[in-house]
Amino acid sequence: MRILHTSDWHLGRSFHREGMLTHQAAHVDHLLEVVAAERVDLVVVAGDVYDRALPHVDAVRLADETLARLAASRAKVVLTSGNHDSAQRLGFSSRLIDAAGVFIRTDAGTVGTPVLLEDEHGPVAVHGIPYLDPDAVREPWGLAGRSHEAALTEAMRRVRSDLAGRPGTRSVVLAHAFVAGAEPSDSERDISVGGVSVVPTSVFDGVDYAALGHLHGRHTLTETVRYSGSPLAYSFSEATHRKGSWLVDLGRDGVAAAEFVDAPVPRPLARLRGTLEGLLADPALAVHERSWVQATLTDDVRPHQAMDRLRARFPHTLVLGFEPASGDRAAAPAARLHGRSDHDIALDFVAEMRGAAASDEEAGLLRDAFDACCEDPDFDVLVTGAGA
Repeated sequence: MRILHTSDWHLGRSFHREGMLTHQAAHVDHLLEVVAAERVDLVVVAGDVYDRALPHVDAVRLADETLARLAASRAKVVLTSGNHDSAQRLGFSSRLIDAAGVFIRTDAGTVGTPVLLEDEHGPVAVHGIPYLDPDAVREPWGLAGRSHEAALTEAMRRVRSDLAGRPGTRSVVLAHAFVAGAEPSDSERDISVGGVSVVPTSVFDGVDYAALGHLHGRHTLTETVRYSGSPLAYSFSEATHRKGSWLVDLGRDGVAAAEFVDAPVPRPLARLRGTLEGLLADPALAVHERSWVQATLTDDVRPHQAMDRLRARFPHTLVLGFEPASGDRAAAPAARLHGRSDHDIALDFVAEMRGAAASDEEAGLLRDAFDACCEDPDFDVLVTGAGA
């Protein structure tokens, strides 16, 4: 059986206010091409189909088109909910959709009941474990502890109990969790409970293949436990990630081979650092002129119209930060308040944070702002004490 392992589509998500739906639709095209070209028998989607519990109508439309196209393909599909999904909304009509060969598993109550498939070597039990909120399953499952490890351990006990009654059946498990040995990025939502979110890899011992979701980078924890990662980058911390899906061959005795299939990159990511003039003049940075850019400027004095000037060369600059090379100007200056006007204090703040005094025009704007905040526009408050 040939399996395509993908996860964390996050349909409807934006990237620093840049819409991603067109790129997500292009990835669906790629996915269907892989299914056809590689003769995939089973597509597994390990959670976070949507980016939010109440997805935008365009995201729902893309999900509907995707599942319809997969149902019409040669592959069966097993899909589970993640922590970003609404289990009830994603799982709506799942019993009817099963008939189309698309098996949506979002209900914790069905954990331990597999989707049963066949290949030339015999039966394969596919156990879809939806994201399990420890607080939601603790009482109904009688868990001794309040943790993701406790919840997944019980889920896998139910899976193993089912497999014990199916001798000779190979097993595939989908799970959405933070498993030890993998590195998170900045774009995953924190799922810790009481400060604890990590689940040991040993929870999946004895399973022929565990297809994991939640973390956005690809990881091989063991030869049988892997993260596919998200198909697109959703934060600049993923600039070095290789995006795609795992193509896994399940043979007679378990995993026979696993190959990573690269996904198309709609626009590369770049994290640039240096002075503004240095970034604008460096010929080596020409490769990033079509990239989404996160720039950190190290100028001692904050450059005028820095974003506009950067975008003249790097038109897709999305994030701009300032870290002066001469020292940390991020900390607020010590207050010197006694007997001074709000306007003077603000001018000192600008000078200390920027490293240069405000221009006459800026000083005038600050005065207008303070005047607009006073009941009497001709009254400039004198601070008479530190507590005023």
